[in-house]
Amino acid sequence: MQISEMMIRDLAAGRLQDGQKLPPERELARLHGTTVRTLRKALTVLQDQGLIERRHGSGNYVRSGERVESVYSMFRLEHADGGGGLPVAQVLSVDWLPKDELQPEWGGSDHGTRFRRLRFLDRTMIAVEEIWLDGAAGRIPREAVQDSLYLTYKKALKLWITRAEDRVGIGRVPDWSPPEFTLSPGTTTAYIERLSWAQTTTAVEFSRTWYDTEKALYVQRLI
Repeated sequence: MQISEMMIRDLAAGRLQDGQKLPPERELARLHGTTVRTLRKALTVLQDQGLIERRHGSGNYVRSGERVESVYSMFRLEHADGGGGLPVAQVLSVDWLPKDELQPEWGGSDHGTRFRRLRFLDRTMIAVEEIWLDGAAGRIPREAVQDSLYLTYKKALKLWITRAEDRVGIGRVPDWSPPEFTLSPGTTTAYIERLSWAQTTTAVEFSRTWYDTEKALYVQRLI
């Protein structure tokens, strides 16, 4: 499932194009660090979703004429040395708090659920992030949080994130960043602010991400 989700993310991000022939299965298996048998199971998942066409004697071809849906469709950080990567998160804290004064005006409540996390691509630590879900959207307990918050919102609150606006600049790693993060608190690095909307006209989520530019790059493809 991880391999198929990673490939779906590559489709959603535009790294794989409609009609493109995939590398041979043995090469794909090697790239993903798995066996050909497991790789073929992942390809079957994609085939069942209509995302690839498997031609006997020719190979596997991308078939994604429609918009590809992935829980990581809006995740824009990729490996600096090769792109892609499966996003994984380690939750540091989940708290119900008043919004701080440094946030823009958004949402319908002065409180929200604040998630603080370490972010990885595969096993590479790339970022620390702080995400706020507007209090008017509902509350989510820590035990319900999954790697993808968008998937968490769907399951816990029936809330679908439909669009987002990113502002990319530089910032200082926050003082709450854990010791294991690759950059020390106060270090100047790349920074992303994001507002996200669901089925309403008011933003329901605000996030801040500080990422290590030696490990990851922000990538937005126009396709």
